Amino acid sequence: MTHSFGESYWEQVWRNGRAAAMRSAPTNPHLVQEVADLTPGTVLDAGCGGGAEAIWLAEHGWQVTAADVADAALAVAADRAAAKGVTERVRWVRADLSTWVPDADYDLVTTHYAHPAMPQLEFYDRLASWVTPGGTLFVVGHLHHDFHGHSDGPPVEASVTAADITARLDPGGWEIATARETHRSVPGADGRTTSLHDVVVRARRRP
Repeated sequence: MTHSFGESYWEQVWRNGRAAAMRSAPTNPHLVQEVADLTPGTVLDAGCGGGAEAIWLAEHGWQVTAADVADAALAVAADRAAAKGVTERVRWVRADLSTWVPDADYDLVTTHYAHPAMPQLEFYDRLASWVTPGGTLFVVGHLHHDFHGHSDGPPVEASVTAADITARLDPGGWEIATARETHRSVPGADGRTTSLHDVVVRARRRP
């Protein structure tokens, strides 16, 4: 099935039954593993959804800009941040990431399963262009995987491989620290176990 990942699509997602699990989703474990050793600075969380990663980053000393196209997602995220007491460390921005341009570069640009209304790899190109020299790009995406027609797999246009991403990062300008593909199981809101097939890429922009 082909999807159009524009504003109306994501507003509908956040207002239907899928939103319950997304509202309470924990911080992505790949972020915790890969970013904990970085010195906090400025960070863009691109496609922040329910705010779990933005909140974790704020709690660990980062000054966060968290952007999402869906007002419903940002409302949930802001409420969660207020409950955690980190409101002053997060700036919420409603933005279509296929066209939006930030007003500054960031020490860290990160995204977790986001897919806006543009080709996936071109989206990652945009994110990479917003990393300051010496800064870090960190991507967690859907792994391009044979789901044998299962409806719970990610749309093919939103899935990639680690090599797809790293091939677009010029070795003269980027140092690849992590490029892996992982498989993990997480409990779903309905009690069932969901299998996640992830692409994890961390790269440092050379000064």
